[in-house]
Amino acid sequence: MKQIHRHLYFWVVLGIIVGGVTGWLAPGFGASLKPLSDGFISLIKMLIGPIVFCTIVQGITAAGDMKKVGRVGVKTLLYFEVISSFALVIGIAAGNFLKPGADFHADAATLDAHAISGYAAAAKEQSFVSFMLNVIPKTFTDAFTGNGDLLQVLLVAVLFGYALNKLGAKGRAVHEFIEQAGHIFFGMMNVIMKLAPIGAGAAMAFTVGKYGVEALQPMVELMAVFYLSCAAFVLVVLGVVARMAGFSIWRFLVYIRHEMLLVLGTSSSESALVPLMEKMTALGCPRSIVGLVVPAGYSFNLDGTNIYITLATLFVAQALGIDLTLQQQATIFGVALLTSKGASGVTGAGFITLAATLAVVPGVPVAGLALILGVDRFMSEARAITNIIGNGVATIVLSEWEGDLDRAALRQALAKPAGTTL
Repeated sequence: MKQIHRHLYFWVVLGIIVGGVTGWLAPGFGASLKPLSDGFISLIKMLIGPIVFCTIVQGITAAGDMKKVGRVGVKTLLYFEVISSFALVIGIAAGNFLKPGADFHADAATLDAHAISGYAAAAKEQSFVSFMLNVIPKTFTDAFTGNGDLLQVLLVAVLFGYALNKLGAKGRAVHEFIEQAGHIFFGMMNVIMKLAPIGAGAAMAFTVGKYGVEALQPMVELMAVFYLSCAAFVLVVLGVVARMAGFSIWRFLVYIRHEMLLVLGTSSSESALVPLMEKMTALGCPRSIVGLVVPAGYSFNLDGTNIYITLATLFVAQALGIDLTLQQQATIFGVALLTSKGASGVTGAGFITLAATLAVVPGVPVAGLALILGVDRFMSEARAITNIIGNGVATIVLSEWEGDLDRAALRQALAKPAGTTL
């Protein structure tokens, strides 16, 4: 048996456990550890842009065919829309059949609207049009130093890769430089990931310390329905998709278990973006597809967030005694298809997206979000984990769709999951 203490995931699990116990026994101290978690996430976000840029440019220059890149992009968006629709429907179905808020009997007049005023203000600024306009950075460097939107990096990388392709042999020196720079950035990420146990432990200590385990009690039913819905989506919807693509969803979950643990501890799917890209490449997916699908998925394929939006909207309505008509629920579905685009993997973004959705549903006060504000953090882990699973499956499916999936590498990796290199 291999020495388990030599594996990073062992220390991440230990960090999560220690952090949870610390937050429980010493809530004040646990809550004060948030800067450690924020610092770890900031270190990761510092390198995500350069790594994604180098990966995409290398993939495009290796493909040598911009028509193929465009074809993959169209297929990717089509796949994302279909799968996102399934996720939204599952959230609506779970809310209608299980009715987690039916016995809550909350009074809208007693809700603390001030508690969610910050989220509501942010939600007013969020629209699909403004989101699409923000995809265009003000300057080349702003894509890396601006608001951290991966789609800006994706746009710049595609344009850069296209221009580099056009140069042919003249651009070989630039291509080699970017390739070597990519190795350096990945090496830097390997060093930063050694701090993952500290980041995950601090995040868990903050969550438990600030909100307390007792905050879960009034919302146990909602959390149970949400976790059940996420599990059903992964095992049924993604399970069927995986089977159609020729692999087992169970084996895939085992394969990315380290990344899932990292997301569980940090409550941010961004912390696992680079490790997930490495895993997908090792699984037999070409870098050109990995570099396009995974970063785009972090804005357009947030399956866990989609389930959360529709389920939480129905929960708030039920808790306030508001019966939503079929037409209103269809409106929620349509609006959520738009508002869910661009919600990043960072904790809090899902709640802002929920506020943006609820704001356009007549009859349901946005102040109702105060009912779930205390437990939103505890549900963010399931959202983030579902998101990365969905993006991983999407990468394999689109690689297979393009006929570029290395089946031998896929079988070998899933038969004996490789340990993480980070």
